[in-house]
Amino acid sequence: MNNLTVLESRKKNTVTRLTRNSKIFKAIIQGIQQKKGEKIVSLDLRKIPEAVADFFIICEAGNTTQLKAIADSVEHEVSLKCDENPYKHEGRQALQWILIDYINVVVHVMLPEPRKFYQLEEMWSDAPVTEHND
Repeated sequence: MNNLTVLESRKKNTVTRLTRNSKIFKAIIQGIQQKKGEKIVSLDLRKIPEAVADFFIICEAGNTTQLKAIADSVEHEVSLKCDENPYKHEGRQALQWILIDYINVVVHVMLPEPRKFYQLEEMWSDAPVTEHND
């Protein structure tokens, strides 16, 4: 009987994590869309063993002001709707590519040149891609 209890609790934790991740995911997309982020895609990395997260969300900003505004909007929306703060964020000084890490969901807000250069979608081409443009 004890083994069944362990399995039942694992199922609940998995469901809780999926629900939490989906709320964060939706809040991120909304935060990007509110600041008119372009070419928004998500990569589902869950079936790729070497992946560092379950999802990457990638978008483009037209200039450094918009880049910062999108990153701020994402952090605000996730904090407001999910009561979560990022584990880490990088790139706010260089303002070419801002990475916001929510452990299972990682956001990449990029200017067009770095996005073209680094080609994250190509690097993770085994992952299913979903477009999130209005």
